[in-house]
Amino acid sequence: MATRGGSVATASRLGEQVWSRMNKVNGELFALTYGALVNQLLRDFEDVDAINEQLEKMGYNIGVRLIDEFLAKTGVSSCESFRDTAELIAKAGFRAFLGVSAEVGGWNADSTAFSLMLADNPLTEFVELPPQYRGLYYSNILCGVIRGALEMVQIRVECRFVRDVLHGDDVSEIRVELKERIHDEMADEYKEG
Repeated sequence: MATRGGSVATASRLGEQVWSRMNKVNGELFALTYGALVNQLLRDFEDVDAINEQLEKMGYNIGVRLIDEFLAKTGVSSCESFRDTAELIAKAGFRAFLGVSAEVGGWNADSTAFSLMLADNPLTEFVELPPQYRGLYYSNILCGVIRGALEMVQIRVECRFVRDVLHGDDVSEIRVELKERIHDEMADEYKEG
């Protein structure tokens, strides 16, 4: 996904442009609807790890579909580097679909892992986790969205929350680690010759 210039400013500008053209949903309604979804999962599964897994799977399925809309609305084709991809997610992706931006940091030495820091998370408005749900990553759906969207553009990642404001941290932090770049290969039966 090229950021058409590859800069943070370009990614931010793209996010603003897409956000201004998107149909908006009332933030409170969105947060309460998501809360009802998580509440239903709590009733259905009861095990916090199973709920985290379900939220991630739901997010993955959303991300697989959301990437098409994102690419169509931004005109982005490909990124020059994983760093550009990170900035595009943080400044354009989060802005376009959630109305907030994230900060990118915590890069490892070989630029294959980074953290997205969310100071504001619209999913966690009106939410307070009871002590028995301290292992719940309430916004884990975001990890799935990132993983699903990136996989559709041939980037396989592992994504997880490492800090969460609902657990008493000052910021929510999502760790994204590049696992592999997927290369399309044609099956033998489709090759000529």
